Amino acid sequence: MKKIILLAVLFFAGFSVKSQTFPGANALKGKISGVVIDSITKAPIDYASVSLYKINSTKPLTGVLTDATGSFKLNEIQAGTYNVVISFIGYNNKTVKSVTTTDAKLDKEIGKVTLSPETNALKEVVVVGNTQQVTNKIDKIVYNVEKDMTATGGNVTDVLQKVPMVNVDINGNVSIRGDGNVRVLINGKPSGATSANLSDVLKTIPADQIKNVEVVTSPSAKYDAEGSAGIINIITKQKNVSGVSGSVSGGIGTRQNNLNANINYNKNRFSLSANVGFNNGWPQESASESNQKFDNSTANSLQTSKGTNEVQRKGIVASVTAGYDFNNFNSFSTTFRYNDGGFERKGTNDNQFTDYLNSANNLIYTGQSSAKNSFGGFDWNANYTHKFTKAGHELTLSSQWSHSLVETNYQNIYSDFYTNQKANNDGVNNEYTLQLDYTLPVTEKFKLETGGKTIIRRIASDFQNYVPDAQNAFVLDPISSNLYNYDQDVASLYTVGTLTLPKGFTVMAGARFENTAIKGDPTNALQTDLSPFKIDYGTFIPSFTLQKALSQSSSLKLTYSKRISRPSLTYLNPFINKSNINAQTQGNPNLDPEVSQTVEFGYSTFSQKRSLNISAYYKYTSDLIEGIATPLSGETGTITNYQNIGNNKSFGMSFFGSVNPFKALSIRGNFNAFTYKPDPTGIYNLEQSTNGTSIQYSAFISGTLQLNKNISAEAFVIQNSSKKTLQGTNPAFNLMVFGVKKQFWNKAASLGLNIVSPFKENLEFKQNLTGQGFAQSSTFKFPIRSFGLTFSYNFGSMNFSGPKKKGINNDDLKEGEQNNQGGVPAMR
Repeated sequence: MKKIILLAVLFFAGFSVKSQTFPGANALKGKISGVVIDSITKAPIDYASVSLYKINSTKPLTGVLTDATGSFKLNEIQAGTYNVVISFIGYNNKTVKSVTTTDAKLDKEIGKVTLSPETNALKEVVVVGNTQQVTNKIDKIVYNVEKDMTATGGNVTDVLQKVPMVNVDINGNVSIRGDGNVRVLINGKPSGATSANLSDVLKTIPADQIKNVEVVTSPSAKYDAEGSAGIINIITKQKNVSGVSGSVSGGIGTRQNNLNANINYNKNRFSLSANVGFNNGWPQESASESNQKFDNSTANSLQTSKGTNEVQRKGIVASVTAGYDFNNFNSFSTTFRYNDGGFERKGTNDNQFTDYLNSANNLIYTGQSSAKNSFGGFDWNANYTHKFTKAGHELTLSSQWSHSLVETNYQNIYSDFYTNQKANNDGVNNEYTLQLDYTLPVTEKFKLETGGKTIIRRIASDFQNYVPDAQNAFVLDPISSNLYNYDQDVASLYTVGTLTLPKGFTVMAGARFENTAIKGDPTNALQTDLSPFKIDYGTFIPSFTLQKALSQSSSLKLTYSKRISRPSLTYLNPFINKSNINAQTQGNPNLDPEVSQTVEFGYSTFSQKRSLNISAYYKYTSDLIEGIATPLSGETGTITNYQNIGNNKSFGMSFFGSVNPFKALSIRGNFNAFTYKPDPTGIYNLEQSTNGTSIQYSAFISGTLQLNKNISAEAFVIQNSSKKTLQGTNPAFNLMVFGVKKQFWNKAASLGLNIVSPFKENLEFKQNLTGQGFAQSSTFKFPIRSFGLTFSYNFGSMNFSGPKKKGINNDDLKEGEQNNQGGVPAMR
């Protein structure tokens, strides 16, 4: 009740701020906007200078540069009459006279302004805007998906495989620099879509919906403390534009098909955009083999399995965003995002059990399995921003409600050896967030940012397990069925200061405090040893960045960051997940959060033809969480329990570079390598399968060739090494993709052809696991070769307006194996 009262106080306090009279709020100001184009080619002119003058004055009041679309906007203009002067090298200056705004109509759109080339200039002027596919920024790396021709027709997982420092394994699990503790956001906000199995959700989102991907490896104290590896922010193509515009794109291929459409409308201070995307994969058949050998005090046996699985996925994502600028000081926006997806799986396997102690127990049997997993829900957020008269001085109040449903139904039928099994698991996740952010440029050299945030999560799981009766009909088994309620509240405060010093130095230092309160309530009708549990802890999170600008295009940067990975429901759930009878899992309510501290030193430089980002880092992780497998007592198979196994010290190096050896060719490459050498404590020393330090790496290289003005080709290769764990290794991964695209209708439309893995039909993954009294290995073959045709069409006129408004960033919860994130119950 106290938390609800606190939320209400903060909420109404924020709106009381809105209703106050701020300095300058009575003197409303407007904007003057337009588009600059070439008088001959009609092409937009970017980087043209636009200056505003009072009538009969020779001193400019303000000025801006046009963007890549030739658009400009002069903000915070008082009502009056002005001259607008536009100039650009090689063109005659143009003056638009007597541009008038009034108190009744503060905004003025002057439309298209044409510049004519100077008479002594070249006869033909060609303006080329070439946005780099990868941009290195101070705090992040940005991958421009719209420049990736092979992305069309794929899904988000296909895109992430090519983003620098990001790794995606065959199951779709995402990591940064080999660390899976990554927080994935959509448009800067967590999504109810990702509260289910993240890897499955990402495969249902069409790549055509994505504008770019941001990777933050060393988040400051302004961000939520969760995610020891960093943050991946997926930005969609929702646009804030003047007029009406939109696009339709999609693809059809041998692996998957998708369709995406969006439309955008902007008039004066009102903006509205809508987007819908659909992804449908063809049934994919994979093959697997596994061996489990047990040699301990109770068993000396071998179990082998060989089978096939067929999986089909589908998904739909839709969103609507509306915004209104009351004036230049107050604005409001809201977004409703809907998602629905899932997959169906069916499989058959042949098994053989060999008992070396008693051959009478030897047995050959078959198993048939089927499963249907669905996930859906919505995110609804609302953001209010108040800007003060001083540039950069603003206050933002954000709220969000995320609601998601996950339903998992599965059935396992055996000819012998095991008891048939059927189960239904329904999960509900509600997440409520309220956030207040305040930014104050104290001086031109010093900026202060501060704020507070609370996240309230309410999660419920209803697991019903069925067993066969005497007539072999499934009936509810109360012993193995359960209910589980899980609450998690996170309250935080932060302060970050940025100071610009002489000689090109910039310092950013911050501190954040988070308090986490967890309550779990497992219930089973027949188990009396279950009891509710509570966990409450506080975490202090400092951050520090020192940057030295060597020139306008190169810099050195030293960072220190501290991050935590708090275990969510998957790790804390005490009930056993038996969906795979040979490899069961169980959570641990007594887990402590992982805490990692990273020091990184990097150098970056860029120019029109090349860019380079290289860094070395050291990361120390305490209370490392890993799954420890042990043989099942009295049964075949293993059970994996999540444990704090000890600490890990890791040294790493990351390299990213791009080069244009000549105008038509662009080459990019990324390489990241790091060490893994855990220091297990207590009994976990006995579980370590190998000693010494292992080196893990990921790499990719790609090239784009512009064959002529409308035809281009691209190729890229990915190679990830196997990933070491305390008890074994996870599979390595490699992939090769080719694409070609033809643009026409003045580049408003395109057709393309993508080829994935042309020289190899299947990807093969091998995994090994060794523990006390057992050893197991598995091989998984997944069909990857595919061919696809893609298309896109853009319509309407676009005039891009101001920057995106702030909103909710729930960068928390340990992603782990990225199954059932955000606390949505796991299959059991």
